[in-house]
Amino acid sequence: MLHPKLVELQKQFKPSILTPINSPLFEQKQLECWIKRDDLIHPIISGNKWRKLKYILNHALNIEADTLISMGGAYSNHLHALAFAGRALNLKTIGFIRGEQPKVFSPTLEDLKRWGMELRFVSRTEYRELRQYKTYNQLPNSIKGQYWLPEGGATDLALRGVGEIVSEIEMEFDTLCVPCGTGTTLAGLIGETEESQSIIGFSALKGGGFLMDDVNNLLTTNDTNNNWSIQLDYHFGGFAKRNNELLLFIEDFAKQHRVQLEPVYSGKMVYGLLDLIKKDFFKAGQKIIILHTGGLQGSRSLDVSIGE
Repeated sequence: MLHPKLVELQKQFKPSILTPINSPLFEQKQLECWIKRDDLIHPIISGNKWRKLKYILNHALNIEADTLISMGGAYSNHLHALAFAGRALNLKTIGFIRGEQPKVFSPTLEDLKRWGMELRFVSRTEYRELRQYKTYNQLPNSIKGQYWLPEGGATDLALRGVGEIVSEIEMEFDTLCVPCGTGTTLAGLIGETEESQSIIGFSALKGGGFLMDDVNNLLTTNDTNNNWSIQLDYHFGGFAKRNNELLLFIEDFAKQHRVQLEPVYSGKMVYGLLDLIKKDFFKAGQKIIILHTGGLQGSRSLDVSIGE
């Protein structure tokens, strides 16, 4: 059962729709493609940010927490969604921000401050140390009522929310594509799909091979599906790195399909998918679904934080 406050917040959300993507390339390769528009479900808490937060917030409310604490960079989509949700649920929020306090706040930090989040800037060393705390009550020196969320909301409860995406896809499909930062969204999808269906993650980070271990660590013993993989070659130089080729691709995709991507996650994923199609990675006749995980607010400035 969802907490009454969360039920009320959820009334703001719109259903996630499937939009067909038509292209001569798909026709040539005899493939069908749709994009699941999770970016449109809410103007602020969009995409996988809401999916990951939903049951975390429910747990926090049910144990009567009064303060949500998490971590992220100066352009964090995760903290952006958390601060807004905290205000909507009348919960205090605290964000540990990686790096020194800037002289000029990013648009994201301005939003966090406006929504009442207490900002605590920490060194990169301190930030890395925070990554070791995985459960809601594990943060040292926390007091009664404070609830800790690890980076990107990577918890078992996040997997439950992400898993609901699959049940919303009311059509048969062969492949589901998703961008990867921490691997939490990918992990949440694995247990809800059939063994015959393939899930492909696209790493947004250079040297993202470690994500394989991270995803396996998030999975439970019941998640025995071996139907997933991670593409490592479409990072464009590293996390939040981009070049003119990627930016032009995003601009062209928006003009052709009226779908706005961003250069950190969704843009790299769709670019990679189309490149794989050109290389005959997929068998003819397959139905492919692209998960748009939102995060467009981060495009206001492109220097973002890993895992957000």
